[in-house]
Amino acid sequence: MYAEERQQSIAELVSTRGRISVADLSIAYGVTTETVRRDLAVLDRLGIVRRVHGGAVPASALTATEPGVGEREYTRAEQKDAIASAALDYLPPTGGSAVLDAGTTTGRLAALLGTDRELTLVTNSVPIAARVAPLTGVNLRVLGGRVRGTTQAAVGPEALQALEWLRVDVAFIGTNALSIGHGLSTPDSDEAAVKRAMVTCANHVVVLADSSKIGREHLVSFARLDHIDVLVTDGDIEDTDRKSLTDNGIEVVIA
Repeated sequence: MYAEERQQSIAELVSTRGRISVADLSIAYGVTTETVRRDLAVLDRLGIVRRVHGGAVPASALTATEPGVGEREYTRAEQKDAIASAALDYLPPTGGSAVLDAGTTTGRLAALLGTDRELTLVTNSVPIAARVAPLTGVNLRVLGGRVRGTTQAAVGPEALQALEWLRVDVAFIGTNALSIGHGLSTPDSDEAAVKRAMVTCANHVVVLADSSKIGREHLVSFARLDHIDVLVTDGDIEDTDRKSLTDNGIEVVIA
């Protein structure tokens, strides 16, 4: 196979799979990792793929835009349901406290909360607050601030000031993207600031993210990988990604 043919094939493979590692490409095409990196460099310069730590993602994966809640609610819904169910195991004991980040997967976790557990729950999400408010066992605290229409999450100085004085047992965090080099990231700086404060105020950080988020990078990083204790994801995660995350001290749970 000529270099141009291989590069075209690689571009198609990255587009189909969303992310692929240098090691996997080396095996698939029977070439050295150095050759793969040169191919990816060519494709990166052409704007077809974007090189990330250990591999490549489609050029469209690196973006400053984000879909709204309505669009994301039905994307990979089955995987998100499984992730939310698995995340229940990380709720604090009765009488504990948790912060629940805005997001469609964290929203599914909120929907699974019952009335049999006393829990102090802090959230900046309008939909999550509405869902949890009727639960008699939950002491609900809602962060104030400007509500972003895209995510229906409160952001800004009021939310940050409230989080500054809090200490909770567990933070359940959503993310738009997760990579080795850029950590957890999201397109909006105000949203990133609140997520960063949520991570900081928690004794234990559990990230809920389906595998399509892994290997992607967005504009603003809000947490390094060493800030994460647990990642709950789905079975489509690449073996190389799982190993890299585990090597960084993260417990990876497959829902």
